[in-house]
Amino acid sequence: MAAYAALVSLMHIIDTIEHHHSPPVSIDKQQVESLTQIVTFLQEFLESYKSPVADGDEADPLEMRIADAAHAVEDVVESHIVDKLQPRRSKRIADAAYAAEDAIESHIVDKLQLRRSKKAKIDTAEADEQIKKEAMENELGRSMSPNEEFLQGYVVDAAHAAEEVNSREEVSCIDFYQDLQQVIEEMNVIKKEAMETSAEVQLQRKVSSTHAGSLTSSSTVKESMMVGFDDVLLQLLDRLTGGNRNRQIIPIVGMGGIGKTTLARHIFEHALVKEHFDIRAWTTISQTYNVREALREVLHQVSGDLGSDLSENELGEKLYKYLYGRRYIIILDDMWSVEVWDKMRFFFPDYNDGSRVIVTTRLSNLAAELTNSNSIGMRFLDDVCSWSLFSKTVFGDEVFPLQLKKIGKKIVGKCKGLPLSIAVIGGLLAKSELTLEYWEHIEKNLSSIVNSENDEYCLRVLKLSYDHLPAYLKSCFLYMGMFGEDEVISVSELMRLWVSEGFLKPIINKSSKTIAKEYLKELVDRNLILVHELGAVGNIKYCKMHDLVRDLSFQEAEKQRFYYVLGKHCSRGINSQRRIVIPRSTSAMTVRDAMETMSSRARSFICHADTVPELLDFRFLRTLTTYKYSRGYLDENVFQMVNLRYLSARFREGFQIPSSISLLWNLHTLIVSCRGKPTTAPVEISKMHQLKHVEFIDEGILYPGMYLPDPRSGHSDVMMENLETLRGVNDFNLNVEMVKRIPNIKKLYIVERVKCLSYLQCLSKLESLMCYITDGSDECLQSISFPHSLKKLYLQCGNFHWEEILEKIGSLPLLEKLQLFGGQFARRSWEIVEGQFPSLRYLELYECGDMECWTLEGSCLPRLEQLRLSHMKSLEEFPSEIGEITTLKSIQLWNCSESAVVSLKKIVEEQEELQGDPSIHVLVRALNVSQELQSLATPNFRVVKL
Repeated sequence: MAAYAALVSLMHIIDTIEHHHSPPVSIDKQQVESLTQIVTFLQEFLESYKSPVADGDEADPLEMRIADAAHAVEDVVESHIVDKLQPRRSKRIADAAYAAEDAIESHIVDKLQLRRSKKAKIDTAEADEQIKKEAMENELGRSMSPNEEFLQGYVVDAAHAAEEVNSREEVSCIDFYQDLQQVIEEMNVIKKEAMETSAEVQLQRKVSSTHAGSLTSSSTVKESMMVGFDDVLLQLLDRLTGGNRNRQIIPIVGMGGIGKTTLARHIFEHALVKEHFDIRAWTTISQTYNVREALREVLHQVSGDLGSDLSENELGEKLYKYLYGRRYIIILDDMWSVEVWDKMRFFFPDYNDGSRVIVTTRLSNLAAELTNSNSIGMRFLDDVCSWSLFSKTVFGDEVFPLQLKKIGKKIVGKCKGLPLSIAVIGGLLAKSELTLEYWEHIEKNLSSIVNSENDEYCLRVLKLSYDHLPAYLKSCFLYMGMFGEDEVISVSELMRLWVSEGFLKPIINKSSKTIAKEYLKELVDRNLILVHELGAVGNIKYCKMHDLVRDLSFQEAEKQRFYYVLGKHCSRGINSQRRIVIPRSTSAMTVRDAMETMSSRARSFICHADTVPELLDFRFLRTLTTYKYSRGYLDENVFQMVNLRYLSARFREGFQIPSSISLLWNLHTLIVSCRGKPTTAPVEISKMHQLKHVEFIDEGILYPGMYLPDPRSGHSDVMMENLETLRGVNDFNLNVEMVKRIPNIKKLYIVERVKCLSYLQCLSKLESLMCYITDGSDECLQSISFPHSLKKLYLQCGNFHWEEILEKIGSLPLLEKLQLFGGQFARRSWEIVEGQFPSLRYLELYECGDMECWTLEGSCLPRLEQLRLSHMKSLEEFPSEIGEITTLKSIQLWNCSESAVVSLKKIVEEQEELQGDPSIHVLVRALNVSQELQSLATPNFRVVKL
């Protein structure tokens, strides 16, 4: 929610100022204590607050007042920071000082020239020094000439300017204190109102729990059509009627609308289930569960006893006695908390009679808490099943009209395999006119129509997932809606943006990156975010949102004024928005017109459009990103936006980072892209203690890069203790001074003439190293020493012999991913001995010339999961031991020798004979696919032409 996010963000600002090496401003301690106390209370209040207008079209008034109050405090603090740090603040004193300096030096030069003629026999250099000294010594204590009085005027002006600025700063500090005190008092008023609301809510909950009504029973569950889950149905039937006699809990897991309840309903009514179990019962739990009513519902279905006057324990005991000695199946539909099961489990007897309890839930982590056995995971429908469900919903058993098939396929495609969406749109079309024009209208406006049909039924189903989110996750979820429809989202970028926006509530002894990963995993476990692609070592690399879930996020964000998307949200109130998003398709004219009314107090500006507008008056920005999609350029004035935390932008050719970058006191992420001659970072960048991620991208060459200042060229004692990622550095000189400067670096990507790689072992927290070396590969790599903390390693070089360092690499205890590009094997073979690469999960070799033989000994590569070889033309065959690696799942061969492919096929076939089902899936890509290669193809051994 916007209010909670605003409070967390405010505390981030206060904590950062309090703990910064050189804070731009100071806040009165009493005011800090008052703010901390108020914000902490309001956070705790919102964590348990259930808005009475959550289902309405308008935002909760109390929540918005809290958000506005927190924003007001931020405005006061950050305005003061801007006034303190922006360069033009001290322009008058600087101009006066420079004028005085110029006048004095000009006066001295005139004297030098006059005296030089009188001292012609003296060496010119010595004369200059002597005359300067005499001139300065004699100026004191003499009566002044008219010219000297003129000079004194410059000096006096400079002094007055300095005095005036100092006086103004004193007044500014007083104003800052008073302004801050005023907004603190306003927050305190809201705190008192929240306390009263909290007391009222607790009283209402007591009353409602006493008079709770009956929950949804089996008789009210709507019959739904099930298509595409026959295999899941059979799997579930097998587990229900199988040989295991213990009582089993079987969770069915998936996002809202994916068909969990429909599957459970078909199981509940299946003839085999009716025959196998003595007793069947169904109850819906829901978010606001009532254990007593759930037990009463089950008791009523199995025995006919209403149990109206019985307590929770009495109902449970009666139900236990009735179920005892009978084989039962109980469906607990829509469970959101494990506490429900913890309270009910003792009333379901377990006497080895094969009884089962099925639980449907949207929460993957809840399923894991319920049982150690595998849950039933619901997946999206494929194209065939989606079309089948759509056809049956619209036309039943009738033939689908030929003229509507093409547009029908487009409609189904936009549903993205979600049964709920297909059923809703199919039900609408079944009652509508069967004309091409109408169906085309439906296809163009599918999202809005699906959400408006049946009183926004789809959104109401999905919104349950949002309502159940803890307060700290809601802002992260809402933020996802600003990405484009169907956009594949980089997880690393997303997490950096969350940090920049101040969404992450601090946790003791956990970094912001760790917290962000936990937030992401929780959203995935709740089936609100879809995993699009995993990394080589199992990490989530890219994610997506289903269109309907994105629509939910988008609408909630608009309601709470969480961000403004140009051209998508109502333009009303644009001048008060704090986050502004310009979509990719926005025209330059639309952007230009909107800039005239946008709030100059916006904190985030995310531009995906081709045109990047001028940002002349956006002094309060924290997040500015224009690099990823836009082809426009930013100017140097962005380095006067002193509150920036995240800057990702493209600059014009020849751009040089100005020394004023040091004014960006709280910059976390710096991503700079430009063309042409590599840029040199200013020395001042070394003083930026908050920097965590620095990335330099040169779009004009293969190897990006920027020159870093030598640590010995000033500020050698400065430590960038927060820097974790440094990417795209040219001529990296890793000496003792540099090791001291970046002690906590975790990701290092360096380019070309790299020096002193023996010092790598001193970077004890380094986890990922990417190294492109084009000059002096041999000398550089021979001296390399790796830290034992290394998990990912990418090396690319020219003619270096890999044998010289592979033994070092193989001994790294934590290495999970290894990629070798180029280089050679001098002995034409690579032998991996027992004990090497104990943690390696991904191995890739690309154009590593002359490797003809590859041998494995003993239990090496015990955790290898993925193997990829590209352009390894000399490799004659695979080692047979490859088939003995039980963890190996995938092998990819790109343009390798045919003999190597044939040998791998034999290994896979032998493995299948021994184990039955194939566990290794092979993909072979070749420029020329011969008949022999094509003959090797099977479902798990694919052969494809490049």
